Amino acid sequence: MAKQPKRIKAWTGDREKVLPVAEAIEMVKSNAKAKFDESIEIAVNLGVDPRHADQQVRGVVNLPSGTGRDVRVAVFAKDAKADEARAAGAEHVGAEDLFEKINGGFMDFDRVIATPDMMALVGRLGKVLGPRGLMPNPKVGTVTPNVGQAVKDAKGGAVEFRVEKAGIVHAGVGKASFANDAIEANVRAFVDALQKARPSGAKGTYVKRVSLSSTMGPGVKVDISSLSA
Repeated sequence: MAKQPKRIKAWTGDREKVLPVAEAIEMVKSNAKAKFDESIEIAVNLGVDPRHADQQVRGVVNLPSGTGRDVRVAVFAKDAKADEARAAGAEHVGAEDLFEKINGGFMDFDRVIATPDMMALVGRLGKVLGPRGLMPNPKVGTVTPNVGQAVKDAKGGAVEFRVEKAGIVHAGVGKASFANDAIEANVRAFVDALQKARPSGAKGTYVKRVSLSSTMGPGVKVDISSLSA
């Protein structure tokens, strides 16, 4: 088991207490005391078994307050679509040349977007991009002919989510420097997107537990009913 940071071990708050979302955010921010601007992260435990195909949960959500992160984007496109991606702010744009760079170990990006005609090439990078969760996928809008809008979305607050083996979804929903209501708007948008992505095979309680934490701080449990208020 990984060792807990001293700050978390020293925290004397009630770890089992469930708080309304606004109070939970206030507590998480009050515990974000690192010398850098800590990320605010959400963890949602879902009532699904990802081993079954009809219980997979995956999607993308545009956070209204943004993420606070500088997202670096790589785009596989040619000609006019490549120009469109560059104009939208993509850091790395190319086709065979970008393939060779990535295949050679270049990984200086956080999101990969591709036009549909490029997927035969990009598919050959599956063993490189797949394990890192970077493989473009039409279900989350990263395989699209509208690469300019996809780049703008990625840089403006689009967050991909995918359920893990234990039925948990993690994501960043802002920074400790954000205003409380900005974080709350992001949290609500994220949980709403999860609700809309409920798979057909999910039975019983779908959203079971929600917690918030900062990068270096302890987790705080959120009252699920307060998210639908």
